[in-house]
Amino acid sequence: MTRPGELGDVLISEAEIRAMIRRIADEISNDYAGREVLLVGVLKGAFMFMADLVRELKVASQVDFMAVSSYGKETKSSGVVRILKDLDEDITGRHVIIVEDIIDSGLTWSKLRELLLTRGPASLALCAAFDKPSRRKVANLKVDYTGLEIPDAFIVGYGLDYQGFYRDLPDVRTLRLEAEN
Repeated sequence: MTRPGELGDVLISEAEIRAMIRRIADEISNDYAGREVLLVGVLKGAFMFMADLVRELKVASQVDFMAVSSYGKETKSSGVVRILKDLDEDITGRHVIIVEDIIDSGLTWSKLRELLLTRGPASLALCAAFDKPSRRKVANLKVDYTGLEIPDAFIVGYGLDYQGFYRDLPDVRTLRLEAEN
């Protein structure tokens, strides 16, 4: 099967991604010095970012994963967030950092935050590799640890996909779809 769409120019280079990860890891390590954190990766898009982030942290950490869906096979969030895989770990009394690949509408984070706060974490923070604030639908959304702000374009690479393709790219690129011609 051929990959759908046409790759655009590199928006964020591999070197920029590495520098971003080191910066975020330093921020988290400073903020949680002397404490243990539980990083919760939101599958599938955050897996690369979270793996790289965990290796750079200087605090004790554990990992868990959740799978949620708000996009399906579309390029825009449907607004409906479904939990496909829940946590394995109990988060009661723990410092939890949700690790996302990208925040745009904020609907997924809003739903996750609401759910996870009912489970009694000591703290709950959001870490996102990429932030697209121009697409925000949730007012006053706070991203505690932000990698890079990006323009309103559909991007792929470094874990981000379109119909399951392009996650393997080491950088981030725009994707032009045939329908946009």
